[in-house]
Amino acid sequence: MNLSQTALGIELGSTRIKAVLIDENHIPVASGSFEWENQYDNGVWTYPMSLVHEGLRACFADLSADVRKKYGVPLTTVGALGVSAMMHGYLPFDKNGKQLAEFRTWRNTITGEAAEKLTKLFGFNIPQRWSIAHYYQAILNGEAHVPEIAFLTTLAGYIHWQLTGEKVMGIGEASGMFPIDSAALDYDQGMIDKFRNLTGVDLRTILPRVLPAGASGGTLAEAGARFLDPSGTLQPGIPVAPCEGDAGTGMVATNAVRPRTGNVSAGTSDFAMIVTEHPLAVHREIDMVTTPDGDPVAMVHCNNCTSDINAWVGLLSEFAEMIGAPQNRGELFTRLFNKALEGDPDCGGLLSFNYFSGEGVTDLDEGRPVFARTPDASFTLANFMRTHLLSALATLKIGLDILTGTEHVAIDRLNGHGGFFKTPGVGQRLLSAAVGAPVTVMETAGEGGPYGMALLAAYMIRKAEGESLEDYLDNKVFADAKSVTLSADAADIEGFSAFLDRYKNALPMEKCATEVL
Repeated sequence: MNLSQTALGIELGSTRIKAVLIDENHIPVASGSFEWENQYDNGVWTYPMSLVHEGLRACFADLSADVRKKYGVPLTTVGALGVSAMMHGYLPFDKNGKQLAEFRTWRNTITGEAAEKLTKLFGFNIPQRWSIAHYYQAILNGEAHVPEIAFLTTLAGYIHWQLTGEKVMGIGEASGMFPIDSAALDYDQGMIDKFRNLTGVDLRTILPRVLPAGASGGTLAEAGARFLDPSGTLQPGIPVAPCEGDAGTGMVATNAVRPRTGNVSAGTSDFAMIVTEHPLAVHREIDMVTTPDGDPVAMVHCNNCTSDINAWVGLLSEFAEMIGAPQNRGELFTRLFNKALEGDPDCGGLLSFNYFSGEGVTDLDEGRPVFARTPDASFTLANFMRTHLLSALATLKIGLDILTGTEHVAIDRLNGHGGFFKTPGVGQRLLSAAVGAPVTVMETAGEGGPYGMALLAAYMIRKAEGESLEDYLDNKVFADAKSVTLSADAADIEGFSAFLDRYKNALPMEKCATEVL
């Protein structure tokens, strides 16, 4: 195995840190992972930075062990590498590199005042989870650490800084910190000026520098190599691509970076990314971000997707163990997902809200998982599972209806990736029912974001002169990719519509639950 021809992508996702190594043909050849979970501490969704460090090193060690087992060589180098992570959030540091506040993740809905005021100031939707909303809310709150901030970044930006010493990030990740001017491939200067007039702060002095896909993000420093691999095996000097967010890497992993293409990533959270051809009006439910090479993207982001499903499957797994029939967790997921396809298209009168946390699309600052049914509902296992799968897509559907209906955004191709699509055909068919369009899942979709980050690293070192990211992916990565495309039938589509009507009518019940539970 020629390690110098490989590319490595590492992504810090919501429930797993995963590394994927690809060869010169862009085929995954080794992987590593580390499971983790966010914590709700003093009213803030967070991850301790000690766990970030521990998990990253454990993931890399797992990858190294996989390489040694498969190829009999130590992982001393790669051709290029890049890191990505869950987007948005808040990580402030002082001039000496000291962290000034806990890492506040995308899941927090504690910046409502700031988001509303900035949206009005900019004439541009600023979601609560964006870094600028967190920063301005900290200013409004009069938090003591704010005057000491010398560098404000995201989780991906932090890891990139530790690896290279460079305070830079990819434009897609940057677009979740502050609005981007796609023509300039940089932060929107007019909005930078408005924020300075509002607060006296020039954001360019504290935000990371913006880089498009294909640009150099620096090289792996000696300290960065030890940060990633304390064993001393990994050598410095490796080219490092600009860090990206999980939204951008998902777009790359599904070859959805051209206008009129899109992807849906469905895991702990779910979001749809549609590359647009024309400007959109301001909608609270729609975020405007960019592809890794800077094209505008309309994003419908939902904080909640599979967490409630995981919880119910855990309960059913516990029951199986109690009666002496323990089940492999992965096989149990597969059986239950397939069972959902036997349910009534509209779930037979059952209803669930999968809100572990607040949800901006439906204007809820907090969440409470709720399962409900009418006395005469068809309470079967198939309907129960189908209810939770449709609930995981319901909020996404509400946002997508604004894009395709109100804004007339055209979608030629929609790709799905993430854990929701792991059971063949099930999540894909139900998403098709939600959007009323064909949904494609590629053979590599299970690799997800870290695979997309590895592709961005490969693009940085292998692109031809003037070769766009879209052309590189079309011609050199996905030309012969295996994929499956499914379309929901009319009954599935009508059933989802009926379920969604019931879901929207019952939103006051979920609101009440946040007030009384």
